[in-house]
Amino acid sequence: HAARAQRRRQLGLVFQEFELLEYISARENIMLARHLDPGTDESVLRSRCNSLAAAAGIEHLLGRKPARLSQGERQRVAICRALAPRPELILCDEPTGNLDPTSTTRVLDLLISEARAVGATLLMVTHNHGILDRFDRVLDVQAFKRVLAAGAGA
Repeated sequence: HAARAQRRRQLGLVFQEFELLEYISARENIMLARHLDPGTDESVLRSRCNSLAAAAGIEHLLGRKPARLSQGERQRVAICRALAPRPELILCDEPTGNLDPTSTTRVLDLLISEARAVGATLLMVTHNHGILDRFDRVLDVQAFKRVLAAGAGA
């Protein structure tokens, strides 16, 4: 139990397919990780949820279940859920893939500011080359594969 609790607090995951629970609201999905952490103050949790949702531009959608949200709205709920516990490591798989340019900027601002606020590491996989300048370090996996392939042939 202790290892799972520590992982919930230290690791924020943003899945490409969102992995939201369909039978609960967006608010409950965002607050889920913190609900699993005993002793979390409900008012603090609700305030954190509201703050993240406002920053992501989905505060007006918190009462909806995922089936009543667009793909981009679901993505932003998933991002807020990952950030709710203020994790030390945030892992994101294509977090902007379903977002328009305005929402992409808003979400990147949120991810980067939340990571900086707690000194977290943000690791993102993306095909969107237009956002790479926002990051301190970029690794090109395709270039890395070419170097490995060239080395294997030698």
